[in-house]
Amino acid sequence: MSHPSASDPGAVQAEVRDFLRRSHYMERGAVFTDLDGTAVHERDGRACIPPDVEDGLKRVHDSGRRVVINTLRFPRSVISAFAQEWFRITGEAIPLVALKGSLLGHIAPAADGTLGFEELEAAVLDPAEVDELMLGVEGLVKQGADDLLVFFYPRDWRRGELLWTPDTRRLDAARAKYVSASEVFGGPVDVLHARLSAADVCLVFLLDEAPEDRRMAYQHTERTRFVTHVGVDKRYGTERMARHLGIDLEHSVGAGDAQTDTFLSAVGLAAIVGNAELDFKGIRATLRLADPLAWGRVLVQLGSATG
Repeated sequence: MSHPSASDPGAVQAEVRDFLRRSHYMERGAVFTDLDGTAVHERDGRACIPPDVEDGLKRVHDSGRRVVINTLRFPRSVISAFAQEWFRITGEAIPLVALKGSLLGHIAPAADGTLGFEELEAAVLDPAEVDELMLGVEGLVKQGADDLLVFFYPRDWRRGELLWTPDTRRLDAARAKYVSASEVFGGPVDVLHARLSAADVCLVFLLDEAPEDRRMAYQHTERTRFVTHVGVDKRYGTERMARHLGIDLEHSVGAGDAQTDTFLSAVGLAAIVGNAELDFKGIRATLRLADPLAWGRVLVQLGSATG
């Protein structure tokens, strides 16, 4: 396995050529990509797919290889922000690993032509995990963590993103700030516990919004936290999706930009996008790419490969 290549275009192209020559990518591989910071970037406050990435996606699709989205986002968010453009590029159902590997399926047109999500499988929190989580939430609230926000994502993708705050005075501000939330509610911890227990939940995200100068000692250890069923992360979701699609990960390519992108260690060629210091290494080789534009150029090169 080679060490991460330099970020200059010549070295990257050479590494991709070598991977294509030595692997069975064109027969058994696919491309797994994170979205935010990897395949999309911010422009005028809006996330968009750069032209090079769009061109690369089209070329990879036309070459007969699949592109799988692997993201922390929930299906409704992917559909509203990217799926229309993505579907326009490929014209086919979009394989999606969502919510940190806990929800797998495809984004595809419904009978009325609108895009929807079709589940393949889900990994949900069991009752004991919900109870353990709530012990932690209750402890934080008792210690005065009124700035705590709890986002949770039911298995039923149509319900979207739900948000709870222990401080009902913050409801209006939370609704204004987190417009992606389908519902924002507040009240005692028991209210949240009941909602989490009432239906299958794939992921819970805890966010402490307390300013640094007001944070207690216990709050400095973990400002954010993702909770999924034990053993479930983006690598788990990638491995499960590969089985569904008949893909060999050793002959596949993956790109990500954050510590949550654990699937990078499961693919043959891993691309680390951006400046984050990540320890992930692909099975065969690892690329260091400056930004989504550089990832788009890699996609173009992959899409130009022949069997």
